Amino acid sequence: MTLDAIVESLLITERATGDMVSLTEVAAVANRGLEGDRYFHNRGSFSHWPGRGRDVTLIEAEVLASLPANCAISAAQARRNIVTRGVRLNHLVGQYFELGEVVLYGVRLCDPCSHLDKLTRPGVMAALAGRGGLRADIVEAGVIRVGDKILEVSSR
Repeated sequence: MTLDAIVESLLITERATGDMVSLTEVAAVANRGLEGDRYFHNRGSFSHWPGRGRDVTLIEAEVLASLPANCAISAAQARRNIVTRGVRLNHLVGQYFELGEVVLYGVRLCDPCSHLDKLTRPGVMAALAGRGGLRADIVEAGVIRVGDKILEVSSR
């Protein structure tokens, strides 16, 4: 089933507090993350915490555009790896979905944390509550490109 959604941007950083770098494509490695990203190298702020959902993070472009002026942040400031357009990410928890040739599994919501407020400004965490994005695992590796369609996979 087509979600009529696309990958709007791709972002990675090598360090937990480093500037996010925009890419047009990135290799996604199963059970590891996006090549070159902090979590791929176990250098993310939460890399030491056990559990699934650390491979990749996603956020909706529509959410970023709807933030109040005093909490407005860019896609890079949101510190998510993939910015989507046209899909409600909260609905993908517990679902398999494709981004181009890559299959992901939506593990849990990516609730904003105080680290985001520290890197941006107070109030951003509260403004993103309940709509901070999605944490997903990479199930099938490949390359994700800006403009790739997002497709829901009915079952695996």
